[in-house]
Amino acid sequence: MLPRPERVPIGRQREGSPWTGLWAVVAKEMADHLTSVRMLILEVLIVLTASGTVYAATQSLRAGAGGSFLFLNLFTTAREPLPAFVGFLGLLVPLIGIALAFDAVNGEFNQRTISKILAQPIYRDALLFGKFLAGLGALALTLSAIWLLIIGLGLLQLGAPPDGEEVVRILWFLLVTIFYGGIWLALAMLFSILFRQPATAALASIAVWLFFTAFWGIIAGLLAQLLRPAPPGDTLALIEQVQLELALARISPNTLYAEVALATLNPAVRALGLILPIQLHGAVPGSPLPAAQSLLLTWPHATGLIAATVLIFALGYVLFQRQEIRA
Repeated sequence: MLPRPERVPIGRQREGSPWTGLWAVVAKEMADHLTSVRMLILEVLIVLTASGTVYAATQSLRAGAGGSFLFLNLFTTAREPLPAFVGFLGLLVPLIGIALAFDAVNGEFNQRTISKILAQPIYRDALLFGKFLAGLGALALTLSAIWLLIIGLGLLQLGAPPDGEEVVRILWFLLVTIFYGGIWLALAMLFSILFRQPATAALASIAVWLFFTAFWGIIAGLLAQLLRPAPPGDTLALIEQVQLELALARISPNTLYAEVALATLNPAVRALGLILPIQLHGAVPGSPLPAAQSLLLTWPHATGLIAATVLIFALGYVLFQRQEIRA
């Protein structure tokens, strides 16, 4: 009689760590990002934008348009015909995140390299997570270089270094900007898993971005009026309607990021959302809020951005694990 084959326990079907080869994927993908023509075009665009807006802002500040917190004003001061740099960030950061990941997975399928990669001692976990970390690393490296460029231009034009409060606020704003870009990176990677054509994934990602940028604020206002109607003269109902509209608007990453930028780069902001006169009792008009208090004020927004990134990536992870990969 032939010996009966041994049964392999289900828990031992996959040997070794699922993260084997993770850093090899990160290094390879990040090198591809930083040397690609796509990334070079985006970097040139951002450098030109940052240089132009910051130079215009320094000219306005040197002319006497700014007061305290000069380095924070570099991000928020506008001069015709250029808007402030923080306005450009709301448009450029999502585009960078989408450009880095819209063909992260479907590109491997179209080039017929996915089965060859997974034939190595690299599991799907390490492949997907490595691609996401590489995209996030390339995004963080690009934004950090832009921040250093802005600070360098500010030092040259203004002739004074930033103080401790400004450094803390600038670094916190950089960190939140990376989290904001991570949402669009994870979304583009999700669509690259759902759709086999990179063009379709890119268009779907841009469509979601345009929806939250242009239409979600209008939809939130209409939903608030529908769910919480406010009769004329009913102040309490009107306050509840405004609070509901604000809560619905904060579903959009754009709103969360805009509020973080407002509270971080403008120390005079003490609250976000609806402020009643009784809440201003005892406040000193025009006094700046300490950096630690501004961080506490914007911490829920940063947590929301991180949570959205994790949820979107987790959804893509589950879908990628269920996909069939054939040689």
